[in-house]
Amino acid sequence: MKPVKVLIVEDDPMVASINKKLTEKVEPFRVVDISTSEKDALEQIQQLVPDLILLDIYLANGNGLNLLQKIRKLDIPADVILVTAAKDSKTIAQSMRYGAIDFIIKPFDLERLEKSLKNYYKLRLLLDKEKDIKQSELDKLSQTTDNQPLNYQGVLPKGVHVLTLDQIMVYLLKQNKPLSCEQIASELSMSKITVWRYLEYLVEQGKVKIELVYGTVGRPSKRYYVNEDQGGK
Repeated sequence: MKPVKVLIVEDDPMVASINKKLTEKVEPFRVVDISTSEKDALEQIQQLVPDLILLDIYLANGNGLNLLQKIRKLDIPADVILVTAAKDSKTIAQSMRYGAIDFIIKPFDLERLEKSLKNYYKLRLLLDKEKDIKQSELDKLSQTTDNQPLNYQGVLPKGVHVLTLDQIMVYLLKQNKPLSCEQIASELSMSKITVWRYLEYLVEQGKVKIELVYGTVGRPSKRYYVNEDQGGK
């Protein structure tokens, strides 16, 4: 079994140590180094060429999103999982645009990181195969209940992915008034159809409620807001 080389970018020594121990409990992951700053991390990435980077955003010297952007500009073939206290929708959206494969918000259950690593390894095994990949194989990975930090019930429907779902939920949790699908789509730079599909799923889950706004003519428009009884649970 070929080792998966991991670089941890984290400026808190205790957190870095915990993440290292947990990561190396999962076969075949091996931590090749720990970096505490943006500059040092970029040098280590270019020198060690890790397969996976566990990346914090808030660094004492630098910023994880800046580092992620540099990795992509340099076309470095490393995958990135964000492990950070940052949870604003803009940061999550940017990390996804820069190609982060998962986003874990601190403080987190250690089991959450372990499951993320296992899901990532399954994806690596699938992509390493020299064959065409079936949609059903990808769906099996993206719909796993092992990767649902906001506790959605059951297996996600086809075409509904947990990172996008979390991005929309995190954004709604920050709002103090109901918003239309168009407003949410515009703020998150997503298509209206995509956002509508995810919002309707969240309504079915009881995470989000709908407020109807009646105009002078035509159908009432929908406004979406988090169900305070269930939204963050």
